[in-house]
Amino acid sequence: MPTYNKAAKLAALLSATLATGCVAGPAPSNSATSVYAPSQVAYEGSRQPQGDWIGNAPVGRGAPTCDWKVPRELDTLRRVSPASFLDRTAPLGAGDRLEISILGDDNRLSGTYVIDSDGSLALRGLPPIQTDNASLDELTTKLRSQLVAAGVVRPLRNAVRVALIEASGASVSVSGAVFQPGAVRAGERTPESRIGLREGAVSGDDNTTRTIAGAIRAAGGVRPDADVQRIYLVRAGTFAEFDLSGFIHGWSSRDVAIATGDRVIVPSRTCFSADLVRPTPLTAPGIRVYMSNLTRSANNNAGAAIGDKTGSLPYGTRLLQGLVAANCVGGSYMQSDRRAVLISRNPINGKSIVIERDIERLVRNANRDSLNPYLMPGDAIACYDSRWTNFREAVGLVSQAVNTATPAILLDGVL
Repeated sequence: MPTYNKAAKLAALLSATLATGCVAGPAPSNSATSVYAPSQVAYEGSRQPQGDWIGNAPVGRGAPTCDWKVPRELDTLRRVSPASFLDRTAPLGAGDRLEISILGDDNRLSGTYVIDSDGSLALRGLPPIQTDNASLDELTTKLRSQLVAAGVVRPLRNAVRVALIEASGASVSVSGAVFQPGAVRAGERTPESRIGLREGAVSGDDNTTRTIAGAIRAAGGVRPDADVQRIYLVRAGTFAEFDLSGFIHGWSSRDVAIATGDRVIVPSRTCFSADLVRPTPLTAPGIRVYMSNLTRSANNNAGAAIGDKTGSLPYGTRLLQGLVAANCVGGSYMQSDRRAVLISRNPINGKSIVIERDIERLVRNANRDSLNPYLMPGDAIACYDSRWTNFREAVGLVSQAVNTATPAILLDGVL
């Protein structure tokens, strides 16, 4: 083949490579039902990449409208007043440590006991009794009746004394509008916070995290679509409704102690509330976000200073702040024409959404808040190179191709 034909084909290939290096890829397509939060949709005239929407385009810039319903699973349960849970001390549960004193006993039965995993309590030499989430007073009465019936103590009112040394964590189930629904341990103690292990037996303990709020935090915290005014506690075939919105807005809210076997249900309002996207007693203090910044100036994540600490952000962080943490903002102005994508998921229906933004326009425009979505736990951020960097990469590819093809052209001329 003549040398000029090869050179012409090579030139055409190189021209196409340079042309493609100067353009951005197509914006991602999404399903309209994947929209979860405001700012995820680029409104018309924003000059941000919009892509194609499968199905009807989302209305305006917001998330779905609110629609609250009582969970159907409560239909088979008996509703009780919140006072039935509020006006009693925390029920005893597996792992709780008790100090039991028997009047006139010289430490044969008296001592420290732990409620077993099946809820039973066994004194030395006596058959176990079931605590059944009883209160201290109820357990004292039950234990006294057993010891009197066994002829161990006389029927005196103060023959038996039961004191709580340490309230252990409780195994409960949390469902609904939380980030990590399922079985959790609420109020679990660290070895350093155990009561009575070094200072000896004490009387009384207040496990402030063995509550509804503690269980919700153990389940990842409420989602922005949660209805914090109607949270349900289910116990032994009954349920009560609690308003914990005071923990969000700063007014009074009384938390409720929970016990092993309880269930907490957090309904969804199916709409996004920005008030729930910040650290509170009902939300997560921080989130984990996955980041990727692969550009010419930092050709790996380590070089871009992206690590475990970088991806841990305060809850309430928005996309633009996350891009700064990923080192996608700033640097040479010739590389400012960069784009970023946010990969998220609608937690209500599980559908994923990929949002693309022109970083420089997001930085410069005054209406950035309407285009700057909140980051949710488990989201991912990826930054694309600027057109200038793409052009430079294309030039490098051309140079490599020319250097590779030149010896073949010369050799063909000799032959």
